[in-house]
Amino acid sequence: MLGQLFPRIKEKPLTEQVQSRDAFIYLDRCMWSFGWNEPSDKRWNRVYTLWTMTTVLISLILLPISLIVEYVHRFRSFSAGEFLSSFEILMNMIGCSFKCGFIIAGHRNFKTAKWVLDQLDKRCSSDEERSSVHRHVAMGNSLYILYHFLYTTYVVTNFVGYVFVGRHAWRLYIPLLNSDENFVVSSLLELILMTSVVTMQQCTDVCPIIYMLQGRGHITLLKDRLQKLRSDPQKNHDEHFVDLTECIKEHRLILEYINALRPVFSGTIFVQFLLIGLVLGISAINVMFFSSFWTGLGTFVFMFDVCMETFPVCYLCNFIADDCQELANCLFQSDWISADRRYKSTLVHFLHNLQQPIILTAGGVLPISMQTNLSMVKLTFSVVTLVKQFNLAEKFQ
Repeated sequence: MLGQLFPRIKEKPLTEQVQSRDAFIYLDRCMWSFGWNEPSDKRWNRVYTLWTMTTVLISLILLPISLIVEYVHRFRSFSAGEFLSSFEILMNMIGCSFKCGFIIAGHRNFKTAKWVLDQLDKRCSSDEERSSVHRHVAMGNSLYILYHFLYTTYVVTNFVGYVFVGRHAWRLYIPLLNSDENFVVSSLLELILMTSVVTMQQCTDVCPIIYMLQGRGHITLLKDRLQKLRSDPQKNHDEHFVDLTECIKEHRLILEYINALRPVFSGTIFVQFLLIGLVLGISAINVMFFSSFWTGLGTFVFMFDVCMETFPVCYLCNFIADDCQELANCLFQSDWISADRRYKSTLVHFLHNLQQPIILTAGGVLPISMQTNLSMVKLTFSVVTLVKQFNLAEKFQ
């Protein structure tokens, strides 16, 4: 059923032409709907730019302001649970605004990365290599659908949980509308607005994962090609040397692909690292001390989604760093001993370059890795411990 609604999540047969850039089809459609790409028809540039400004103004600027305004006007009417639920969303929305800014500004970087993927796809001639491309494309589209489901689950669960107890899920300030007298209308408007900003958040979070997944797929293909160097007895020395130079070109393309994405993801993931500990800490306090079953369920889903912002991409970056070491090992273990001098000297230089790991950093400071991710998550326990030691939860109840 899901495969019929979203056919791109299924691995296509080898009889169909599939490119690595097809992994971004669903993601690009969603970004296009928010005005983050560019129209295919240049005549609509001005209209599309106006739409981009509208979505950015409403979802990324006015919505965080509306939460702050609600604090100023009606702070005394907030229960502790409502305030924490609203505050955790405010912090995440502020971070989302910055992350969306990095993604929008990185549009040209994404175009460059897709062009590099097209060049790498040209190297995939065998059925095994093309099957790997098809598999990674299907995984990329599946990740987008998975994140869409997870983030939508939070919106629906949180909305239903608070409406069930007769409260607003996010307490947004909506001008010219009394939220208490028009509970149903204001709640539905909140649902629509939060759905839009959460979908934007989803795009910023799943984007690094899909792009890094495609990069790792081609690193894996390069690893297989390095293992097969000089394994064909039908080729002469010149042909073996051509195979080696093609692998060198492919490695340079992979580095170009990573370097195109590096400045965009450095900013987005740095913001995620800054917020993850604080947001999870506030959410944990809300669940432990102030939530009912229904409101706590929504907050728990929110905490899971926050963890999904950084964990998968850090996990992938760890794999890519390990793959770089395996690339060097595969080249060194290939049959180069009987090669001519030209081949060996080129191999030595290539081996030196392969030994340099591909490491991405967040903000140019923090390495994007599982160790950094776990260090940030540990801040959650520090926040909860602080609240327990000073009995802050009892004072607000």
